[in-house]
Amino acid sequence: MRRLTLRGRLTLLYGGLFMMAGVVLLGVTYALFNANLGQQYRVIVKGTYLSPGPGAQKPPPPSNDVYVMNKDGAVLTGSDAERVLSEQREQVRQAAIKSLLIQGSVALVLVGGLAAGFGWLVAGRVLAPLHRVTDTARRISASPAALHERIALQGPDDEVKNLADAFDTMVERLDHSFDGQRRFVANASHELRTPLTLARALVEVAMHRRTASADVKELGESLLTINARHEQLIEGLLILADSEKQLTTVYPVNLSDIVTHVCSQLSSEADAVGVGLVRGPGDAPTRGDALLLERLVHNLVENGIRHNLPDGERWVRAVSKTVGDQARVVVTNTGPEIPPYEVESLFKPFYRLGAERLVSGKGAGLGLSIVRSVAEAHGGTVTAVPRAGGGLEITVELPVDPG
Repeated sequence: MRRLTLRGRLTLLYGGLFMMAGVVLLGVTYALFNANLGQQYRVIVKGTYLSPGPGAQKPPPPSNDVYVMNKDGAVLTGSDAERVLSEQREQVRQAAIKSLLIQGSVALVLVGGLAAGFGWLVAGRVLAPLHRVTDTARRISASPAALHERIALQGPDDEVKNLADAFDTMVERLDHSFDGQRRFVANASHELRTPLTLARALVEVAMHRRTASADVKELGESLLTINARHEQLIEGLLILADSEKQLTTVYPVNLSDIVTHVCSQLSSEADAVGVGLVRGPGDAPTRGDALLLERLVHNLVENGIRHNLPDGERWVRAVSKTVGDQARVVVTNTGPEIPPYEVESLFKPFYRLGAERLVSGKGAGLGLSIVRSVAEAHGGTVTAVPRAGGGLEITVELPVDPG
């Protein structure tokens, strides 16, 4: 059962308290009114009569007794007059009470409804700053690039403003921390590039010398493989650091062009390992950094080729399309069966599934991490589900470019 929002609960509380106060007020009014009508009143008429109609009983001579004349013109005195007055008084009392209860209840319901509506508006105005805090937190949680946002709430120095200021302080510290971390990764990666490039050059020179023995060449091949793996890791760290930055300049990009280009680049690698590469470049316009989006699609297709079955029917399918207000890229591949609870872990940096947790030459373990980081930097999402029979279906959704 869905719980009421805080605004709804405040409205019910405000309206309920008003209705309770109205009921108490109506009850007190009824009690006072009833007590007032319950007092005994007498109307004594001395010496003044209405002229009776023809054939009516002649009224008695004036006296100090109470008397009344009924609708037939008969003059009643004594106990009969008291009885008639009592009946009239009770009729007036019942009519007044009925009018008070009915009209008072109708008025109470109408005013209570107005009070509830007013309470809804007041609660919405009071909670508006909290909605700003919630919306900002949601945008930041959806994309690390949104850490630069602040609430900057203006208004009286109350509890809500203190909450917003505390949230801004926390986000600012997180922004500085993440920014320092990204700068460190980028700087360290740049610094490591130079010695790796120099080491590769020295190994290649040693291998191609005429006096190099077979053992030296074999050792050189091993060193080049290790060096290439380190270069791949450094390149992945650089891309990961760049993708977590805020995008300052974006351009119209059609994902169909990227899918076509990436599949053309990787077709030779897929043919070399016997994996069929199926492309379906449908129209999917979006806005963003073309190089980062190309890296996103490249990592997905490359991941599908490298992490496939050892034999049998093997394929990778890359499709782009537009669904509603989302531009999608869907990459599906055959491969080993993946437990559903392991899928989310594949997007963690340096995570490898099963036996691939050991150091291997398939990759640096940053491919899907870069995919998610690039998608979030563009305001998109990445989801993955295990495919029946093995493999994955990974879907990237980005905001469509209506222009």
